[in-house]
Amino acid sequence: MSALSRLLTRPPRSLERDTVPFALDDGRTVDVLRVRDPRARRLRLSVDERGARLTLPVRASLISGERFLCEHRDWLAKQLAVHADAAALPLVRGESTSLPLRGEQVPLRWQEGRFARVQHEDNGLVLQFPARATDVALRRALRDFFEAEARADVGRWLPRYLPSLPHGPSRIRLKSMSSQWGSLAPNGTLALDLALVLGRPSAFEYVLVHELCHLIHADHSRAFWREVELRFPAWRDERTYFHAEGRRLKAVLRQLLSTG
Repeated sequence: MSALSRLLTRPPRSLERDTVPFALDDGRTVDVLRVRDPRARRLRLSVDERGARLTLPVRASLISGERFLCEHRDWLAKQLAVHADAAALPLVRGESTSLPLRGEQVPLRWQEGRFARVQHEDNGLVLQFPARATDVALRRALRDFFEAEARADVGRWLPRYLPSLPHGPSRIRLKSMSSQWGSLAPNGTLALDLALVLGRPSAFEYVLVHELCHLIHADHSRAFWREVELRFPAWRDERTYFHAEGRRLKAVLRQLLSTG
């Protein structure tokens, strides 16, 4: 085989992505993210809060991918409907009347002010904003509020667990995560999904405990789960909660931080 032939047949070293339109039976056209993945062994169609994704192995043809989509058209329509029902409406300036927080819908009142910010009041929340505030400013104010609330929760729970750990995390970060709920980096940085503050507090606390136990065992061995069980015996209930509500929570956060 010539050098040129080897180059042309060599599998790509990274993902190749593009977006293709696909017609559903009801007349709608949806965008499907098409990904050619060197690690894929078969065609796979998935749907999450970001939309539809078709994964192709390196040697699969585009025609086979299109045929696969057609064969799964009904399944795709049903999954897209499920995720559409799960998503919240985006925050609408002056119109939205509640915000999700700690497993509840908290009443929201709008008020003009010098700075864009969200604060607690006796009967719920108030979102202050200048008349000329941009959507970017509103998104930032909402994100800052959720992060402050999440840090307050972690601040209440963390002292309870620190004495039984070899050391605490070096840093705690709150950020939007596409699939994980938390992670612990080798340098001790603990990352938590910001969407956790939207769900029930016990589920958030479980994720915190789960990641803290990785300070003792970096893997998911039986020894690791014994540490989790010791500190949070109801962890199975929270894992079930994430299976039922996890995608919805991530979709809600994504929608809220994309204000309309």
